[in-house]
Amino acid sequence: MSPFLRLRDDAEVAGFDLRVLSGFRSFDRQISIWNRKATGALAALDSAAVPLDIERLSARELTYAILRWSALPGASRHHWGTDIDVYDENARPAGYEIDLVPAEVEAGGMFGPLHEWLDERLADETCHGFFRPYDDDRGGVAPERWHLSHAPVAVPHERAFSADHLRTTLSASDIELKDTILEHLEDIYRRFVINTNRQHT
Repeated sequence: MSPFLRLRDDAEVAGFDLRVLSGFRSFDRQISIWNRKATGALAALDSAAVPLDIERLSARELTYAILRWSALPGASRHHWGTDIDVYDENARPAGYEIDLVPAEVEAGGMFGPLHEWLDERLADETCHGFFRPYDDDRGGVAPERWHLSHAPVAVPHERAFSADHLRTTLSASDIELKDTILEHLEDIYRRFVINTNRQHT
């Protein structure tokens, strides 16, 4: 049985219906998300998950604002097939569209109890190899309590990843804000790509 299915079964015993909202995400899917945020078709959010007026932002400010909540295409951990965004279907109101914002997963949020349960399992290392790469605010990606990564498979991918490979991939892409991204790529790589929970590396 896979680690996720074991975790799902444990959650069911505890009264939760653990579901994956987002798992594998292709480069093309990630670039679609990025480009829609860069052009205003999707909201770019500030650190409090409040929509920004992107017309007031410089290209660098917009790039870094998008990176706060959305991975750079080519650098998303979801590309590896090792990372998932989870929620509790039992707590989801009928017809509710999940936004993956802090209010949903904090204490008092609809998915707060699931994540409190996950906190306990992560603390005593009974989470079948899963961990939260964005467990804390390190000045890069905003904390994502819903985001789990399977360490035995994800860590080798992370170790093999490089800024040079990312530069090559992005240079050949149709990504919005390309010039700004490439100009600041070393800082972006340090701050938003490898600046994660390192306890499993």
